[in-house]
Amino acid sequence: QVHLVESGGGSAHAGGSLRLSCAANGTGFNINAIGWYRQAPGKQRELVATITNGHVTNYANSVKGRFAISRDNAKNTVSLQMNNLKPEDTGIYYCYAEYWSYAGTLDSWGQGTQVTVSS
Repeated sequence: QVHLVESGGGSAHAGGSLRLSCAANGTGFNINAIGWYRQAPGKQRELVATITNGHVTNYANSVKGRFAISRDNAKNTVSLQMNNLKPEDTGIYYCYAEYWSYAGTLDSWGQGTQVTVSS
């Protein structure tokens, strides 16, 4: 089983920047796609950005041009650089990974980290 450990997040003013990181821990796995989802109060969880093991990225339209996702396959880590933050970026950000193991294709979620952007 893959355990995702998130770090980063916190508070920023509009126009500021924050960086999120996530490390995948475990044995006997190979991560396919990894990335970030977020959930604002009273709203459903939504995709922010993902990246495959071939470094193909996918971004929500609302963050394109402002956020950049990157991964280190050797270290099983993913980072999300968030620039030009907006109040609507506020929410809990969850790391997500889809991975292969002897048990098949599985997925895992991190515990979430709070991002708060003030105007």
